Amino acid sequence: MIKIAICGGSGYTGAELLRILSGHPEVEITAVTSEKSAGKRVTDLFPHLHKYSRLVYEPLDKEKILNKADVFFMALPHAASQEAVDYFFKKGKKVIDLSADFRLSDAAVYEEWYKTPHNYADTLKIAVYGLPELYREKIKHSSLIANPGCYPTSAILGLYPAIKEGIIDIDNIIIDSKSGTSGAGRKADTAFSYCEVNEGFKAYGIAVHRHTPEIEQELSGIAGEKITVNFTPHLVPMDRGIISTMYGRIREKSLKKAETAEIISVYKKYYDAEPFVNVLDEGVYPNAKNVRGSNFVEIGLKVNKRTNTLIVVSAIDNLVKGASGQAVQNMNIMTGIKETTSLESLAVFP
Repeated sequence: MIKIAICGGSGYTGAELLRILSGHPEVEITAVTSEKSAGKRVTDLFPHLHKYSRLVYEPLDKEKILNKADVFFMALPHAASQEAVDYFFKKGKKVIDLSADFRLSDAAVYEEWYKTPHNYADTLKIAVYGLPELYREKIKHSSLIANPGCYPTSAILGLYPAIKEGIIDIDNIIIDSKSGTSGAGRKADTAFSYCEVNEGFKAYGIAVHRHTPEIEQELSGIAGEKITVNFTPHLVPMDRGIISTMYGRIREKSLKKAETAEIISVYKKYYDAEPFVNVLDEGVYPNAKNVRGSNFVEIGLKVNKRTNTLIVVSAIDNLVKGASGQAVQNMNIMTGIKETTSLESLAVFP
């Protein structure tokens, strides 16, 4: 059995890791940390996780828990993750970081967007961006994975084939995303209280959202040249889920083949072998409800011939494929376990 530690296990992503791993036949949870909830049982915070009724939260004492686990999931806030990730990685452990601390390959870009120094630039250079559909082979041979953000996962997977095949002009890509409130984390914040969110619908982080450089970094890598995007996230009154709608002008040389059905066939060639990406048939579009609680991605698209625009829509559960499910997928790949293990559950509906 592979021994697992979850650092920062009292938030939504920590709870999802516990839920998903509860059915994993090849792992054992041996430690779970929380500074605020130290001494409490997991079921004191999450009664639905009754399998862990004897598991108690403990403070993150790195030396104390080092030998308790083989794989460390780091579900700590941004900036708080840096030191612990570096420590466990350099002690020879496999580490999957769910914060943003090791996603951006350039420390200066990280400091610009997260307004805090990155103190482990040497370790940052080693981290592998954990999007299996793009980097599976690198993930297999890595001991440090930077788990992607939720918005970037939905946007990158939605745009990957179109950019890789040169279908769209990369100079004016628009990404319009909507997320449920769990994307903000499990914290007391008036802005995310029921009365503030219910029956509301608003944009936020316009032109300054921290996932922007992550999206641009990965799309630029796909294109082989720098891409700058217009990214606008929105908060919608639902618990979980993301819908991202991407717009790209079809390149002139692609106009003769710019039929919706033909581009769908391109997407299906890219993703047919991917266990968690479903490219929908023409005229069918993603619904966040159809992926709720699952590690699946839905992608649908349409060519608007009047404006020569490709419109791509993707749906994920922000807490699963957008966070904890993808982290488990990465762990499976890293440890040589069948990639889909403990992740094949279908969406909860309705």
